[in-house]
Parts: sequence; structure tokens; C-alpha cells
Amino acid sequence: MAEPTVTTNRLERRKARTRAALISAAQSFIAAGNLNVPILEITQAADVGLGSFYNHFQSKEELFEAAVEDVLELLGGLLDELTADIDDPAEAFAQSFRLFGRFHRRNPDMSRVFLNNGLTMAGSGRGLAPRALRDIQAGVRAGRFTVGDPELAMTIIAGAALCLGQFLHDHPERDDAEATDQVTEDLLRLLGVPTRQVQRIIRLPLPDLDALHGRDDHATPPARPAGQHARRSR
Repeated sequence: MAEPTVTTNRLERRKARTRAALISAAQSFIAAGNLNVPILEITQAADVGLGSFYNHFQSKEELFEAAVEDVLELLGGLLDELTADIDDPAEAFAQSFRLFGRFHRRNPDMSRVFLNNGLTMAGSGRGLAPRALRDIQAGVRAGRFTVGDPELAMTIIAGAALCLGQFLHDHPERDDAEATDQVTEDLLRLLGVPTRQVQRIIRLPLPDLDALHGRDDHATPPARPAGQHARRSR
């Protein structure tokens, strides 16, 4: 009686691998800015049959949307995990932005997926934008931020994040940590955090930046095992 269940589980795993391969291939094309690639070329890059594509997606646009959302959720989930034990909303916001700025050099392919779809991501209901808005609203409720309109503040921060990422790609000679921390410092002041507190927050150690490296399964950053404290880094 167990054999049908084993067969079903094996089939589900195969489907999951095929879908992951298609998403990974799509992310590679998005990172390269090649949005006009034919579906056949995507399936060849994913090493799956053309017919398998339509078992998972109705169109190339649907696949690309899933590929972008995958990056959003992976990165957003990682930043959530790395800030979960921080009670101060200002510190949590600063750490997330400082990590995100360092992400561009450590995972350039995922970074380009983000940058090539930045405006769409800034208005998305998933991934980084709603998390940024959540953090700003938490800061306002806690009296740490003094912005009048959290949604407008989020658009400013999203623009800063996009422009910083593109700047770091365009200027490889610039130190990504120094540039990111300077932008974070300016944003904290914009949000109403007093200068002396900003200077303290910006010097706090960060979790291990190895967490921002991609894994082989479509560049997913590795999560920290439950209960294990992150090592600190620059």
C-alpha cells in the first residue's frame, strides 16, 4: 500500500526540480538583461524538455514573474531572519539596509535580477518593499522614526537601495561597505533618528556576510540553522 505514496513523492520531487531549474534559468537571463529570450532557449538552459515548461508556467511572462518573486522572497526572508532578535526598529532597519548594500557585490547575479526589475519590486506586495514599509511603520509606532507618511518614506528608501546597487556595479573601485554605511547613515537621519544615535547604530557589527552568498539551488542564500547565533562581520 505504500508504493503509490512513494511514487507520488518521487514525482513531486521531480516536478519541484524542474520548476526550480526553469526559475534558475530565467533568473540568469533576467540578470543578463535578456528579456526577449525564446522559451525554447530557456528550457535548453534549464536542461528540461519544452513540454515540461507548460506543465509549470503558461507563458514566459509568468515564469519571469515567478523568478523575480523568488529572489524577493529569498532575500527578504534572509534579512528577516538576521534581524529577528533585534528589538530596536532603527537598528533592525539599519542592519537590513547595510546587509542589502553588501549583497550586490557578494551575489551579483541576484543583484542584477533585482536592479533589472527594481521599479516592479518597489511596488510589489511581496519581498523587500512590504518588509521595508513594515519596519518603517514599526519605527514610527515606537517613536524611533518621525516621518509623516511611511509609504512615501518607503519609496525614498527603495530609490536609494536601487541607485546604491547600480552605483556599486558601475564603480567597482568603491568600497561597498563604506558606501552602503554612508547611505544608511543618511537614511536614518532622514527618518528622524538623532545624529549621535545614528553614529552608534552605524558602527554595530553585522551578521556573517557569508549568509549573503548564493547556494547552488537557484542562488538561494543559506539560512542560519535554528538556534545558532550569527557570527559578526564588518
